[in-house]
Amino acid sequence: MDKRSLYDSFDQLEVELKDTMNQLSEMKDGLRQLVEKNTELELENQHLRQHLEDLDKEEHTPTRQELSKSRMNLEKLYEEGFHVCNVMYGQRRQNDESCAFCIDVIYGERNR
Repeated sequence: MDKRSLYDSFDQLEVELKDTMNQLSEMKDGLRQLVEKNTELELENQHLRQHLEDLDKEEHTPTRQELSKSRMNLEKLYEEGFHVCNVMYGQRRQNDESCAFCIDVIYGERNR
């Protein structure tokens, strides 16, 4: 190999190495962008899951505003210490014990 062809080979190799370095740099930037986007999506997913859990908890907790006016009246009677179920309707609840039948009458059908 003569000096001229050796010099040309080095020049060619230098150009190829620069191209390879540029490609490597572009790939590194692309990977960085993908990692950032992935992290962003993971955080968003985590927030959405938490929001769904919060909504699910709210959905299973009966609230006064979800009750009809008649059920709110029954609830008021129940809170005053009277049964509102068909088994013992109008009787005083002893020591304000809870009654599963009354609870079902007030809140039960809303969940069905």
